[in-house]
Amino acid sequence: MKEIEKVLESFHSEIEKVTSLDELNALRVKYLGKKGIVTSLMKNLKNLPNEEKPIFGQRVNKLKNTIEELLSRKREEVNLKERKLRYEKERLDVTLPGARKTIGHRHLISKVLQEIEDVFLTLGYEIVEGPEVETEYYNFDALNTPEWHPARDSHDTFYISTEDKTLLRSHTSPVQVRTMKKTKPPIKIIAPGKVYRKDYDVTHLPMFHQVEGLVVGKDISVVHLKGTLDYFAKNIFGPERKTRLVPSFFPFTEPSFEVYVSCGICGGKGCKSCGFTGWLEIMGAGMVDPNVFEEVGYDPEEWTGFAFGMGVERIAMLKYNVDDIRLFPRNDIRFLEQF
Repeated sequence: MKEIEKVLESFHSEIEKVTSLDELNALRVKYLGKKGIVTSLMKNLKNLPNEEKPIFGQRVNKLKNTIEELLSRKREEVNLKERKLRYEKERLDVTLPGARKTIGHRHLISKVLQEIEDVFLTLGYEIVEGPEVETEYYNFDALNTPEWHPARDSHDTFYISTEDKTLLRSHTSPVQVRTMKKTKPPIKIIAPGKVYRKDYDVTHLPMFHQVEGLVVGKDISVVHLKGTLDYFAKNIFGPERKTRLVPSFFPFTEPSFEVYVSCGICGGKGCKSCGFTGWLEIMGAGMVDPNVFEEVGYDPEEWTGFAFGMGVERIAMLKYNVDDIRLFPRNDIRFLEQF
């Protein structure tokens, strides 16, 4: 009888330490299995006197029933704890804010390029595109750029093959030449696209976007050029902005001009942003050189025209007061989401 009490005390002590179903199952096998402690007690029944066998048998059965009941209770307790732990891991706090997905938008350069195209489309211009890998002929020769011109040096232009005279175009002007060679005037086009030059600093990129324009017709003059660019500047920068043409030089136009727009920060009075001049350069332009017309088979005595070219990144910098052109291709969300 004392042995039965010791077994029960030992079971109570061990079941309190159980924390998992695996431990509980091991404890059940230890006490109630075929070779368990309670089973071993029942085997001692044959060694007892006949008058003690019923009492001993009752006590052992009672011990077995008690252990089974305690095991059942413990199983429910452990199951409940494990369910709580599992539910806690899977629990969703519905009071927490949900995961938000940001909505994307067009890149600033794509946005400005679209605005530029829209301005000229309203004026009846046609959008024309051309190859980014060009020949020296279309990139330089046909545009009246002599072989000694510094733009043709290898340290300024990305040459793919000097033998085949192929290169990455340094402007979209070759599109104008290709268009004139296969189209009879009048012509009214813009040529947007990527261009490549060996520059990299706060105002230059090795790859950037340009929009060049060409108008060919009869009796086209600088007045038409000035009026077009003035209309463009007012639509892009604001109706209060003014433009001016400053004489310059480009091989494919004569006369040539640098085009300026009045500073939007100081209103043309002069500030740090415009170098205290009141003006900001936005593009180059000019009347098409007669040599270019002769190269494409146009009679310069019959046809006249003007051309202009602008960097899209340059327009974006001036419009949104960005002081470093290298911010555009870096894809920094903190910068891009401002626009």
